[in-house]
Amino acid sequence: MRSALFLLVLVIIGALVFQQWWASQRRVNEFSYSFFIDRVRAGDVNEVVFKGSRIEGFLKTGEAFAAQGPPEDSPLYTALVELLEAKGVQHRFDPPGSGSWLVPLLIYSLPVVVIILFWTYMFRRMQGGGAFTFGQSRAKLVTKEFTKVTFKDVAGIDEVLDEVREIVDYLKDPGRFVRLGAKIPKGILLVGPPGTGKTLLARAIAGEAGVPFFSISGSDFVEMFVGVGAARVRDMFQKAKLSAPCIVFIDEIDAVGRKRGAGLGGGHDEREQTLNQLLSEMDGFEGDTGVIVLAATNRPDVLDPALLRPGRFDRKITVPAPDLHGREAILKIHTRDKKLAADVDLALLARRTPGFVGADIENLCNEAALLAARQNKDRVGSQDFEEALDRVLTGLARKGMYIKEEERQRIAYHESGHALVAKALPGSEPIHKVTIIPRGTGVLGFAQQLPEDRYLLSKEELMNRLTVMFGGRAAEEIVFGDQTTGAAEDLKRATEIAKRMVVEWGMSEVLGPMSLAAERVNVFLGEEIVKSDEHSEALSATVDQEIRGILLSAYHKAREVLSRNKAALERLAQELLRRESLDGEEIDTVLAEFALQTA
Repeated sequence: MRSALFLLVLVIIGALVFQQWWASQRRVNEFSYSFFIDRVRAGDVNEVVFKGSRIEGFLKTGEAFAAQGPPEDSPLYTALVELLEAKGVQHRFDPPGSGSWLVPLLIYSLPVVVIILFWTYMFRRMQGGGAFTFGQSRAKLVTKEFTKVTFKDVAGIDEVLDEVREIVDYLKDPGRFVRLGAKIPKGILLVGPPGTGKTLLARAIAGEAGVPFFSISGSDFVEMFVGVGAARVRDMFQKAKLSAPCIVFIDEIDAVGRKRGAGLGGGHDEREQTLNQLLSEMDGFEGDTGVIVLAATNRPDVLDPALLRPGRFDRKITVPAPDLHGREAILKIHTRDKKLAADVDLALLARRTPGFVGADIENLCNEAALLAARQNKDRVGSQDFEEALDRVLTGLARKGMYIKEEERQRIAYHESGHALVAKALPGSEPIHKVTIIPRGTGVLGFAQQLPEDRYLLSKEELMNRLTVMFGGRAAEEIVFGDQTTGAAEDLKRATEIAKRMVVEWGMSEVLGPMSLAAERVNVFLGEEIVKSDEHSEALSATVDQEIRGILLSAYHKAREVLSRNKAALERLAQELLRRESLDGEEIDTVLAEFALQTA
C-alpha cells in the first residue's frame, strides 16, 4: 500500500515537471549570438541573465529568447557586459543549472504530497486502516471487566432472565446439557419495544458469561461498496470460531436482516448479500461451531423468514414493557445510588407510570435528582419526582406565562369537568392530580388519573373513559354556553377509541361481532401496515354512524353528570383557580360536602 502511494506521487510529480519543462522549451526563441548583439544595439532587449556562457532574457515585446554567448574568460564577454551597461539593459549573473528543474519540482510536489497525505488519512479514518481492511469485522470484544453489568442490574423481566440464564449456564457447564442429548439454541432473538432493556440484557450476559462476547450493530455491516458487508460477516464469524465457545451480539439486526425482495435492488443488493452470508454462517454445512448468536430488534415483522426459522434463531424471546411490579423493581435499581427522602413512595410512583419502559424510568429518576440538586437539597423528595414526571409527560412548567383571566377560568372549569366526571362515575380510574399550570408542550392544564395495568377492558369501562374525556368540553358549554379549541386533544383520543370499538373490538350493536380492521402488508414501503378499505360504501357509512353514536352518547352522559353536580363543579373550579394545582386528597376534601350524582 505504501509503495503504491509512493510510486503514484513520483509519477504525478514527474508528469508536472515534464509538462513545465516542455512548455518552457516551446516558449523560448533560440537566437544566434550576432542576432542577439544586433537586438541589443537596436535597444530591443529588456533583460538578460548570464548562466555561464549561456545567455537568456526577454525582449521589450515580452518575448523570451536564449543564445550561446562567448566564454566567461574571453574579452568578448567583458565587451558584451559593457555594451549592455551602455544600452541600459538589466542584467544579472546566475550559476549554471540554477532553477532548472528543482524549483518546479518543489512548487508542484508540495501540494500533491499534501493532498495525497490528507486523502490517505481520511481514508484510514473512514475505513479503519485502508483499502485492505474493508472486509474486516468491526465487532468489539466485550469482557466482564468492561461492562460491569450483571443480572442484578436487570429487573422487571424475570421470565426473560430465566431464558437467557440458561445460555450462560450452558457456556459455563456444557456437560450438564450434552449428557442428556440437549442442544443449546444457535440463535436467540430479543424482541420488544424501544427502551425495554434488550441491549442492557445483552451487556448483563456479557458480564455474567465467562466466555468471549463480541458486540456489533447491524448497521456496521452495510457499506456503499458491494460485498463489504458479506466480507465483514465472514470475518466476524471466523474470529468468533477461533474464540469458541463464545457469544456474538448483533444489535438492531433489522438494519441488515430485512426481507429479501422487498426493494428494487434485486438479488445484487448489498443488504441482501450481507443477509445471505449471515444465513450461511448461522446454519451452513459446518454444523455446530460453538458460536451462539444473540440479536435484538424492535421490528420483528420486517425480518426475513429464513432468519427466523429453527436452526438459526431457534428461540424468540419477547422483552415486554414492565408491569406494575416490574416498574417498582426498576425504580429500586435506578434509585439505589440516590439519596431519597422518607416521603418517596416508589410503589405509588410505579402506579403513576403505566406504559413506561426501563429507559423512561431511568430518565425520570435522573430528572428528579437534577431538580433536587438544582434546589441544593440533600435528598430527592416526592415533590421532585412529581415535577420530574410532569416534565417527562407534558414538558417544562411555564408559570410566568401570561393568560387572560377569562381564559384561565375556562381552563379551570375544563379541567374540573374532567375531574368531576371521573369522581362521579363508578369504576373510573381515580384522579391523582388536576392543575391549570401551563406546560411547554402547549398543554394549558391537565387532569391526571391513576390508571392500573389492564389487559382487558369492558365496553362499560371504555364508555366511562370516553365520558371523562368529554367532561372538559361539556363543562365549558354548561358554564360559558359556547365551545373553544381546548378540547382538540380530547376529541382526537375519544374518536380513536370509538373507532377501535366499532371496527376492531366488535362493540357496535348494529354491526354486531365483526372485525373490519383487516390489515395488509405493502412490501415496497418497508413492510408498513396499511389498513384495508375493502368493504362497501354502505358498510362504511354504517361504521361512521356507529362511531358518531358512541361519541354522542358519551358526550351527553358527561353533560348530564355535570348538570346534576353543577355546584360541585363551581366549587372545584374556584378552588383550582385559587391554588392552581390539587392532588387526589385535596380534591376529595373539596368535594366532601357534595353527594355526587351519576347520570
